[in-house]
Formats: sequence, C-alpha cells, structure tokens
Amino acid sequence: MSLTVIPLKAVRQNGNFVLFDEITTALSKNKISLKNGDVIVISSKYVSNSQGRIIDTTNIVASEQSTHISEKFKIKPKFAEVIIRESDEIFGGVSGFVITSSDSILAPNAGIDKSNSDGTKLILYPENPYQVAENLKRKIFFEYNVHVGIIIVDSRLMPARVGTVGIAIACAGFEPVNDLRGKQDLDGNPLKVTFQATADNLASIANHKMGEGSESQPIAIIKDSECSLTSRNISHKEMAISHEQCVYVRGLSKYN
Repeated sequence: MSLTVIPLKAVRQNGNFVLFDEITTALSKNKISLKNGDVIVISSKYVSNSQGRIIDTTNIVASEQSTHISEKFKIKPKFAEVIIRESDEIFGGVSGFVITSSDSILAPNAGIDKSNSDGTKLILYPENPYQVAENLKRKIFFEYNVHVGIIIVDSRLMPARVGTVGIAIACAGFEPVNDLRGKQDLDGNPLKVTFQATADNLASIANHKMGEGSESQPIAIIKDSECSLTSRNISHKEMAISHEQCVYVRGLSKYN
C-alpha cells in the first residue's frame, strides 16, 4: 500500500475549544474511517488555540532585557518580552528574528506566530504538547478502538534552505526515531551515526498537504506510513539533542 495523506478542513475557532471534539467532528464530516496504524497530524497553532494560548501584547510590560533585545534585533519591545518568557535559551539573531530554544526546540522567536492573528495578538506554542498528544491517542482508542499515532506539527525554516518544512513538536503512539546504527548502507558499510527522524519526516509530509496559507486544514490523516506503533509514553528527550551536540549550534558558535 502507498502512503496517503488526507487533509481535513475544520471550522476556524475563536477562543478555547475541546480539541478532541473538533477532531472527531472533522473525521465525521470528511467521512474518514480510522484504522490501526493511521497517524493523525494536528497543527500546533490549532492546539494552541484550543488551549487559549493567545496573548494580547497590549497587556505586556517590556523589561530592560526585552528593550535591549528589541533594539538589537529590530523587533517591538513587547514582542521581545514574550520571546524571553517563552524561551529556554537565547542564542542570538538577525533583524526581525531572535534565535531561541523553546521546549528543547531550536526556533526563531520561540515559535511564536503572529501571521495568522491580528496585530496585537500572538499565538504561543502549545502547553504540554506531549501530554496533549498522549491524551488524544488514548481518547481515539476508547472512541474508535484503533491504535493511532499523533503528531503535533509546526512549520520551520531550515538552515540555508528556502521555504519551510514541517517538524513534530510532539508525538505519541509510535516510535519517533528509527535507530539505523549497525545496519548496512548500499555498499555494505555499517552505519555508525544514522537515525531516521520518523516523526519529523511524517510531519513534513503532512504539512505539505495541510498548507501554509488560508487552506483551513489544521488536521491531516496519514495512512499506510508503516511506522512502528507503541503504547509507551514518548518523551521530548527522544527527539532532541543537547545544543553541545548539535552540529549547527556548536559549529557556528565555535568558529573564530
């Protein structure tokens, strides 16, 4: 069977809503039947909206640090303040963008989105995204009696590449990384450091079909991906490496 991606339209929501209910409604309206091994991919912004993770910058007071970052990287002080609050670490940046780590994910501006909201409102990353994914996986099983994977996807610029790709900021229900170390390449040489980023690969495939503009398709179903299902809880540590191990962060920061 060939891998298939089915994007689902959903009604745009304002304010908090029950994410599971909207997913089941979208499945019903699109006449989609779930089966074991399907992967449900959900936009991170859609998850954030369901949690009310939208902040109005008119209520933000800029600190001395955010004022400094604002001047250095040419962004508004209140926006800089939110970036600081949402970041684990700030590495640097360029005009308009602060390069940060948020929930162990390297991202410009702590993954904050302002392109799909009005000028004073910012959409933050979801809260506890791995727990959200795990809860959805369990509810899908109880509702439909099928074992599925869940991915919460965000789009991201890649180093030295044009355009965005999808990445999994959280997942549940399947093995997110395939360890290929010890296996052989086409020439029979043993692979020493290769891991296949299953969750990120599937996230990018789904993101391509879900779209980046006005498609209003915050959910997609991937069928026949042949991912390895699991019932164990997935940790964010399985998909992230320390900044000291990252070839981009380490390489760029250590060059003189």
